[in-house]
Amino acid sequence: MTNEKETKTGTTKTIAVAEPEKTIYRQIYIKVDQGQIYAFIPGTIIDIFVRKGQIVSKGEPLCSLHAMKMDNNICSTIDGKVSAINIKKGQNVSKNDVLIEVHPIVKTK
Repeated sequence: MTNEKETKTGTTKTIAVAEPEKTIYRQIYIKVDQGQIYAFIPGTIIDIFVRKGQIVSKGEPLCSLHAMKMDNNICSTIDGKVSAINIKKGQNVSKNDVLIEVHPIVKTK
């Protein structure tokens, strides 16, 4: 990259300007297993609404995550049974941490 600059004497000279290095700071997409409920943003767990072994349905709130001055309800993505709770009330979590695991329930007709 070049840049032209006028000097005090009125002449123009061309100077080379180094381009800044590009750094990628965040991962946009992550692959998670079905039933793994993860933190989409770093924050603090405010409350946990479910217990291990509890049956939950898709869209049901599982816990509350406080981040950036807002409380966010983290909901189940599938119908299933809570198989693991990896968090405690008041715990700080990082982005992409698996908070709760839900084992899918196979519906028979």
